[in-house]
Amino acid sequence: MKHSFSHLSDPLTLPAGLHRPVLAVGNFDGVHRGHKQLIAVAAEMGKSLQAPVVALSFEPHPRTFFQPDKPLFRLSPPDLKAQWLHDAGAQALVTLRFDKALAAMTAEEFVRDILIKRFGIAAIVIGHDFHFGRNRQGSPDFLQESGQINGFAVAVVPPVTRDASIISSSSIRAALSAGDIALANHLLGHAWAVRAEVVHGDKRGRELGYPTANLLLDRAVTLQHGIYAVQATVDGQAHPAVASFGRRPTFDDGAPRLEVHLFDFSDDLYGKTMEVAFVGYIRPELKFDGVEALIKQMDNDSLTALQMLTEA
Repeated sequence: MKHSFSHLSDPLTLPAGLHRPVLAVGNFDGVHRGHKQLIAVAAEMGKSLQAPVVALSFEPHPRTFFQPDKPLFRLSPPDLKAQWLHDAGAQALVTLRFDKALAAMTAEEFVRDILIKRFGIAAIVIGHDFHFGRNRQGSPDFLQESGQINGFAVAVVPPVTRDASIISSSSIRAALSAGDIALANHLLGHAWAVRAEVVHGDKRGRELGYPTANLLLDRAVTLQHGIYAVQATVDGQAHPAVASFGRRPTFDDGAPRLEVHLFDFSDDLYGKTMEVAFVGYIRPELKFDGVEALIKQMDNDSLTALQMLTEA
């Protein structure tokens, strides 16, 4: 049976059940295979130390803090990140506010004030390239020395690779931007998903015989425009579906929007939160000469999507 999960935002101390944790630290964007390896190592240490496993992350993403004018395609907003970390085996996610004060902390201050005084860690698990503190002065070597001095264990996890390339959040973003869902999901170790509220659209899908739930995604999402086989979950129920992400060139060429058609489903979805997991890429977004040609293509897309979902 799965343990309960806590998501704590900037806590000054940890609750009783999370005292003396094994802390796995990272941005965990997407919670990909490399991140899961971090949690797996932390879980092994947690067993031997009889300690809870806590993931420590940061909001906003440090890259957004340092480069606010450069939009960052986030693979997992905080709620999905928490869910995927829970699935990976963490007992809690602690999110620290990444602000000027945290960015200005020296590596020594981070160890003393955050790791020891605030969280009282028994052990810490980091990736091979993890640096922290002002000017990234805190290295894995520095952390190992600090652990020896202060009495906490340190594990540095080597990179997880695929075809000699290190699995990273940026490589997954690149795959999604190219429409390569199969590669992105392989690197993640789970289906990439988005979660958003269903909003009112132009009701055009209903007229075409394909009513859709409309979701507005973050502007920084650079997913390839096109048609996808997806699984849509709403009110805890998963439904096979086909989705279009793009500007609807046959009609208005407007702002990018995710439109999801759930098969054999007709209930009202407005205002509900929907999670859409991407299973396969079907085709690029196209402009059609007329509605009939579009409907014929949508019929074909639906058959393709159902086949992909059956084989997944």
